[in-house]
Amino acid sequence: MLEVTERIGMHCHEKIDAVVVLTHEQRERGRLKLTSKTGEEVRVFLERGKALHVGEYLKTECGKVVQVEGALEAVAHASCEDWHTFARACYHLGNRHTKIEVGERWLRIKPDHVLEDMLHQIGLIVTHETSVFKPESGAYAHGHHHH
Repeated sequence: MLEVTERIGMHCHEKIDAVVVLTHEQRERGRLKLTSKTGEEVRVFLERGKALHVGEYLKTECGKVVQVEGALEAVAHASCEDWHTFARACYHLGNRHTKIEVGERWLRIKPDHVLEDMLHQIGLIVTHETSVFKPESGAYAHGHHHH
């Protein structure tokens, strides 16, 4: 069993010993019991409140390197051609504290028929797909500092 206790970061030149595939919800947790892609048990013991990132490297107590991959999961994909409509949609989702992945006039959220209906009424085209969900981490994800 591998016990992860340290973050290496987004770059690593060492040999990768194991790969774990995590959903967005799993990447938000600091304590996890997982199975690597090759079937090895992996336990994660990291600080709570700081999400893991797709592509991040972790180190185990025994010095092995584990890489995080994003799992494919169901998402609602909404898009439009108009920046004003898109901005309104982002505003309304943000006002509801919804996790959102933002692209160029497209966004992804976890499937939710109420929010999808709202997006449709605002003027976006909503479809369903399977993708790695990588929502924005939030305004204070890197720490809150007063200047």
